[in-house]
Amino acid sequence: MIFRSPEQPLAIPHIALTPFLLESAERRGDKPAVVDAATGTILTYGGWADSVRRVASGLAQRGLRKGDVFAIYSPNLPAYAIAFHAVSLLGGIVTTISPAYTIEELSRQLADSGARFLLTTRECKEKALQAARENSLREVFVFGDSFDALFASGDVPEVAIDPANDIVALPYSSGTTGMPKGVMLTHRNLVSNVVQSAAVINVKESDTVLAVLPFFHIYGMNVIMNTGLHVGATIVTMPRFDLRDCLQAIERHRITYGFVVPPIMLALAKSPIVDEYDLRALRILFSGAAPLSEHIAETASKRLGCTIMQGYGMTEASPATHGSRFGERRGIGQPFPNTESKIVDVATGADLESGREGEICVRGPQVMKGYLNNPEATAAMIDSDGWLHTGDVGSADENGYFFIVDRVKELIKYKGMQIAPAELEAVLLAHPAIADAAVVPFTDEEAGQVPKAYIVLKDVSTEPEDIMAYVADRVARYKRVRHVEVIDQIPRSPSGKILRRVLVDRDRAR
Repeated sequence: MIFRSPEQPLAIPHIALTPFLLESAERRGDKPAVVDAATGTILTYGGWADSVRRVASGLAQRGLRKGDVFAIYSPNLPAYAIAFHAVSLLGGIVTTISPAYTIEELSRQLADSGARFLLTTRECKEKALQAARENSLREVFVFGDSFDALFASGDVPEVAIDPANDIVALPYSSGTTGMPKGVMLTHRNLVSNVVQSAAVINVKESDTVLAVLPFFHIYGMNVIMNTGLHVGATIVTMPRFDLRDCLQAIERHRITYGFVVPPIMLALAKSPIVDEYDLRALRILFSGAAPLSEHIAETASKRLGCTIMQGYGMTEASPATHGSRFGERRGIGQPFPNTESKIVDVATGADLESGREGEICVRGPQVMKGYLNNPEATAAMIDSDGWLHTGDVGSADENGYFFIVDRVKELIKYKGMQIAPAELEAVLLAHPAIADAAVVPFTDEEAGQVPKAYIVLKDVSTEPEDIMAYVADRVARYKRVRHVEVIDQIPRSPSGKILRRVLVDRDRAR
């Protein structure tokens, strides 16, 4: 049974992403577009539009051409929105990278994406330069330094962009399984989801929006940054989440709309320091990237006196596909406008009626073009009829409200961030004392899930703490293994596939 949005289909403009956002920026003039939470530095809409064109001119003079991949390795800051859209305006492709990545992780994404340019911060400069040398990048820019030299005054070259086929963003995701892969998102994908999001999530031009979720993540990139710019909201950026800093920002900047993930919602619902701040300006908290419990949502709503909304999606869908409407909260809500969704049998792929549990599938203009240089993974994710198989198990009621009940996919969601078990297993298997390894999600109240490693040892004198330290030296902080258990044998299928469900069920039974 196929479910659709209760709203009428939307008209999706056939236009490139940045010209679409620039259309209304000039008329907003001196209205604050992006504000630095810590310093109060303001980038107006007119200033953003002018800066995007000036930096695009500067990048063109430095040799950036249509189709070139430009990496941004940085936390949130107002100039992020300038850099992203300057590249987009030239027909370039932005691959966004977590500033928490190690040199090895950064270098891997630069190589896989084929990046030619890299933009970073002073704090990340040394790691960036080393990774750039390993990948023979053409040039490295630094915010507040060489990036400032890009504000040229020349004309922006005319670039013919095909919105339906030309890629604008290349974030990385593991999909339902395996190593992180480049997700090819076209201009039409992102424009579609901006229009869809604006119609559902209820963010308005009068809102001041909290942007503590990272722009390198598709949620921060398109739902917060691009949709916020589209509707004309004021976006207040923070480089990372710290509860006290976040509360200060909400109070000081009179934040009215907060995009969060469940661990932040948990802190707002339960932490005693919340009562020290005036948060009365908040009207909506919108949670995404991981399941939100109804108990936490209700507790936060009563404590803060604001509406709680929830959405669902994935990087491969730009990202949003479902969402609750203002004033109601049932599961993950209904499909977005112009989006179809259905439940299929996990084993057979047959369509199921309402009330039955199976894999959630979606189809719509926000679904990715495919995985970079990986047609096999693309075919496994998107079937011949254009249905994106999410890897999440859920159900839908007769009114088209969807509910998540379990996961088919192997991804671990730590505070809304993706962790691929295969990536950590590769790190573990490089340790000389480990004969075999499997990584599974382990439930954690604060983070949602954390990685747990089951290992088979060659050298039984090796301590679990040593294994955790070994992994911590080689991956971003959020990917670190938090628990290690030594076992005699990793359960595998006859074909050799790790049976992670056996290990997850083993933990749940305890």
